Amino acid sequence: MEGDWVQRLNDLAQVPILLVATDFDGTIAPIVSDPATAEADREALVALKTLSSLPQTHVAVISGRSLSDLAGRTRDLQDAHLIGSHGSEYDAGFATALTPEAASLRARLAAYLSTLSEKHVGLTIEEKPAAFALHYRNADAKTAAAAVDAVLGEAATWPGVHVRHGKMVVELSAAETNKGVALRRIRQRIGATAALFVGDDVTDEDAFATLAGPDLGIKIGDGDSGAALRLSGIGDVARTLAFLAERRTEWLAGSHATPIERHSLLSDQRTIALLDPRARVVWMCLPRIDSPALFAELLGGPTAGYFEVAPESAEAHQATQRYVGDSLVLETSWPTMRVTDYLDCGGGRAFQRAGRTDLVRVIEGSGRVRIVFSPRLDFGRNETLLSITDQGVTVEGALDSIVLCSPKLPWRLVQEGRHQSAVAVVDLTSDPLVLDMRYGTASFEPSQQAERKRRSRSEQFWSSWAATLTPPKLAREQVVRSALLLKALCYGPTGAIAAAATTSLPEHVGGVRNWDYRYCWPRDAAMAGAALLRLGAPGPGLKLLDWLLGIFDRSEPGSLLSPLYSVTGGHIGAEGEIAELTGYRGSRPVRVGNAASQQVQLDVFGPIAELVGLLAGNGAALSAEHWRLIDAMVTAVERRWREPDHGIWEVRRPRQHHVHSKVMCWQTVDRAVRVARYLGRKRPDWIELREQIAADVLSRGWNPKRQAFCATYDDGEADASALCVGLSGLLEFTDPRFVSTVQFVERELTTDSTVYRYRYDDGLPGVEGGFGLCTTWLIQSYAGIGRRDAAERLFSVLLERVGPTGLLPEEYDPEEQRGLGNFPQAYSHLGLINAALCLEQATP
Repeated sequence: MEGDWVQRLNDLAQVPILLVATDFDGTIAPIVSDPATAEADREALVALKTLSSLPQTHVAVISGRSLSDLAGRTRDLQDAHLIGSHGSEYDAGFATALTPEAASLRARLAAYLSTLSEKHVGLTIEEKPAAFALHYRNADAKTAAAAVDAVLGEAATWPGVHVRHGKMVVELSAAETNKGVALRRIRQRIGATAALFVGDDVTDEDAFATLAGPDLGIKIGDGDSGAALRLSGIGDVARTLAFLAERRTEWLAGSHATPIERHSLLSDQRTIALLDPRARVVWMCLPRIDSPALFAELLGGPTAGYFEVAPESAEAHQATQRYVGDSLVLETSWPTMRVTDYLDCGGGRAFQRAGRTDLVRVIEGSGRVRIVFSPRLDFGRNETLLSITDQGVTVEGALDSIVLCSPKLPWRLVQEGRHQSAVAVVDLTSDPLVLDMRYGTASFEPSQQAERKRRSRSEQFWSSWAATLTPPKLAREQVVRSALLLKALCYGPTGAIAAAATTSLPEHVGGVRNWDYRYCWPRDAAMAGAALLRLGAPGPGLKLLDWLLGIFDRSEPGSLLSPLYSVTGGHIGAEGEIAELTGYRGSRPVRVGNAASQQVQLDVFGPIAELVGLLAGNGAALSAEHWRLIDAMVTAVERRWREPDHGIWEVRRPRQHHVHSKVMCWQTVDRAVRVARYLGRKRPDWIELREQIAADVLSRGWNPKRQAFCATYDDGEADASALCVGLSGLLEFTDPRFVSTVQFVERELTTDSTVYRYRYDDGLPGVEGGFGLCTTWLIQSYAGIGRRDAAERLFSVLLERVGPTGLLPEEYDPEEQRGLGNFPQAYSHLGLINAALCLEQATP
């Protein structure tokens, strides 16, 4: 296959929505003397079947044969669109849709052709819903010529008759149809970005004539044609389609995908935007972090929405990226230009009810810049139309108003299936070019504050808070960046802290381990609040406790917390799937909601009690409300701690007695005892309960055969969460049972400096990557038992896996050396903070 062919097919393989359409006879099936005996080439069918099974890839067979005949010859192509009679048959009921005039004309054609075939030997009449095809392949040359002359000289001249002359066939139709109309109709129906059409006959030229832009036409055989490329026969067609299927599969599998950890984040503490290394906005949910996405290219490719700003020249690939100081103002620079991005945090917006967000993009430099504004409502499930004025672009039909304020830019609309995008190419001048995407208002009025002032306020919002921290000297820059990330995940209006900014970034590439983490897990959030408190920032933890008190106020006394809530404190709906999105590197399904909200997780109270205990240890002004919270949690633990549960990892299998859950029940009561002492209250019954739980864990959780604490009371499987036996304080670090457990986790769950949560069967297919939080737990455990060198080595490896702007996903794949899981992940960053503090405190 020559270079031009390869390049054209590679380009076609990488379009967001691809339509592959072919003729039947002479293209994927050989032409035979008796059309009734024609059979499709097996290799061609296999290639088409492979293509039709791929996400965002559609296959159509557009033939002159009747639809019923075509369906019988392509039974293996169950997902293909079949179009018969040159485009006049899209469904079995087409014939009944003919007008009375067309039906009368069809009947007249039937009578004429029946008489003609009786007069000449070797003619075959093929009946179709709106037409008849006269085949003369089996007639001698003289008879064939006489028959064709008769048809063209008489029936073909009747008003309303449409004629197509193909290879050894003349078709007379009572309705105007052709393959070009059919191709346009099917590509509009599916919203195809580009189409491939393969054909061999004169009747296929109508389809070739509709192709433009990235489309590709391939002609089979000799003869003049509008097709760009040419093949000699059906075998070449099969090989070409197989090559396209292979390249399309590779592209959808994500060989092109930006590594997860190379993205950067913007926040206004109501929502979050993710940008790739070239400043392309590829993820943004509005108005809240857990709302439907307006830009979802991260999970669905360009057709799911993006916002691009880049040099038009070849230097577009030469970008570098950094945050401005200790802020979430992001600069992306090329040799001749720079774009500065931020979500406006001024005017107290971070604490206002979600509904108004401004994404500001400032372009400076020289040369030509290409801007593509391609929003897609509700993950692209709703049609997205735009309108252009002198002031900018309006997104039509959105639930809340959305405008892109960009005065006097030369926007042009581009139709992409059922969606529209706005594209502008601009010559930069000495003045900065400001793009202001405003969610929640239809106003194009200039901001009352200059852009530089807005940017300065947003920088100060983050940097002023960062200046209050007391980070360790060890990895100071990365610790501060991790703290800023946790602050970014705080939902300002309520105090909830989201577990991550995204949904469905895979824990196993190409698999189903794709979960929605855009919600608040009280456990994860409390651990994040505690990490920030250790850095000298009590505010996020205190506000989180206020949010939790509101949830307790709405709960039955002694009841368990749900494992997760929306950031506004509501219950999570049923777990669903976004079928329209292909997933990151082809990992499907893309999920919204999380079925873990229905699980029983007895560990949830432990980290909350730890947070309250740390606040007490820091002399915080705890109130009667905080005491009420502690009392309610101990009451719930007392009632339920003996029960099995689903555990911290939310495995989707029957409930068991998880060691980590029991230890967290112990931790809840232990920290409650400390808080009671701090507040001058006496609860001797809590001390007795604490000792009872501890005795149960130490007797039933310890596995003599493994010489370690394992995942559950009932098995000997390794689980990194068992390290909590020492990290919680239930056992001293020097206790031989804890030292042995650390060695067990190291031996069973650590590979190439990557620590896995577990390796037992969790009821799901595929194998996930190493878990960032577990890596930091092992670092702390090494330090605790005196293995300082091992702790430092593992911490160094963790720092090497941080993305270029300081962010971490949930997991890491040591084989591909790439991040996995949702991003950025609170667990990973709070773990990094704790590990750095632990190592510094353990320094001799």
